[in-house]
Amino acid sequence: MPSHRANAHGTACEYVLAEKYNVDLDRANWRDGVRDGTPWEFKATAHRHADDTPGNFKIYREYHERLVEEGGRYGFAVYRIRGTGTEVLKTTTRAASRLPTVRWHGGGEHRGTEQAKLAIEDVF
Repeated sequence: MPSHRANAHGTACEYVLAEKYNVDLDRANWRDGVRDGTPWEFKATAHRHADDTPGNFKIYREYHERLVEEGGRYGFAVYRIRGTGTEVLKTTTRAASRLPTVRWHGGGEHRGTEQAKLAIEDVF
């Protein structure tokens, strides 16, 4: 799927997460919103990709470390494409400091930091 389509689905999930968890969208490079002074970062992934591989959440080290320092939270959403729309299948939230252990690696160069991938089953 072209990245602009993935971005459209991710943005749709952000709106769902913001409403569900009562987060005011206030985007910065390291967070997507704030609720009662707590920063939140939203992550979304397709349940399965077009090649039938399972989705995963990408987190970026620099932003994650800042979120942990600030006592922030993640909101996660798993979606599937329905026609031209986005169907959110499930959501959850977790303190940034309580993510499973991750392996940082390259691949986040466009963000100027390392990245890690979390499998759906590691979050839910």
